[in-house]
Amino acid sequence: MSLKTFDPDTTASTIAETLKHDGACIVRDALPLEQLDRINAGIAGWIEKSQTGGDEFTGRRTKRTGALIARVPATHDAIMHPLVLDAARNFLAPYSAAIQLHLTQTIAILPGQTAQVLHRDRLAWGTYMPATIEPQFNTIWALTDFTEENGATHVVPGSNQWPMDRDAAPDQSLQAKMSRGSVLCYSGSVIHGGGANRSQAPRVGMNITYALAWLRQEENQYLSCPPHIAKGLPPALTDLMGYTMGSYALGYYASPEMIDGLPDTLPPEVALGRMPTSIPGNALIGEADDTETAAFLTELATLK
Repeated sequence: MSLKTFDPDTTASTIAETLKHDGACIVRDALPLEQLDRINAGIAGWIEKSQTGGDEFTGRRTKRTGALIARVPATHDAIMHPLVLDAARNFLAPYSAAIQLHLTQTIAILPGQTAQVLHRDRLAWGTYMPATIEPQFNTIWALTDFTEENGATHVVPGSNQWPMDRDAAPDQSLQAKMSRGSVLCYSGSVIHGGGANRSQAPRVGMNITYALAWLRQEENQYLSCPPHIAKGLPPALTDLMGYTMGSYALGYYASPEMIDGLPDTLPPEVALGRMPTSIPGNALIGEADDTETAAFLTELATLK
């Protein structure tokens, strides 16, 4: 048995359906090599400065490097990759009206690193969430070739449909062997883990994860990419990061100084110096009706 592998002209629905059944699949050659080179060039110095993990799970011979949006602009197109983003929205649509960016990091498995314990990423939220809810859509982009020798990610196909308390044995896993520029897509419920690196060079992957908009993010995007940096980014990217309302009443803020004449429940876009692209409900500004909403937006626009 092997992981299903698709060409980059596959459909988002095909990826989503495969994850529902198998828990994972590969899309080969999803990133052009020139874009891959820009990402590798931008991230190299940050990886070099990063510390290795402090325990067996994170890997004592593994470097994890985050804050990719702020540090490496070349990663933005991969984070917003149309096929992957559409697949994530399709896959998570039964559980949330919106999705958000959960984390961004590179994972450099250095020579000598042993295999990571097999696990489910959904356990970031503990065991409180019902198994019937799938919380996340994950990706590992191959920034170097992923081979059996250098630690290609292990995946246990179909384990996303197992009871949450069922574990997997190492011999039940397959390795996601793929060429640089390809991407492994996998669910938050599938059992997986980084492989052992028995080669002489690092295996580098870029872990980009998307989650339901009503869950707390693993990487705090508002600290990794604070407003003074985020305000210069495209609205579609900052919306995905969480600088927008997550639903009817999730994510508003009040200005510490208070803005005279304006409601005290402001959409996050205001912190970036721009207007929201949509109004997801009256909770955005309290109980205002449509006339009051229009007046609010007009007045707010004059302050920016």
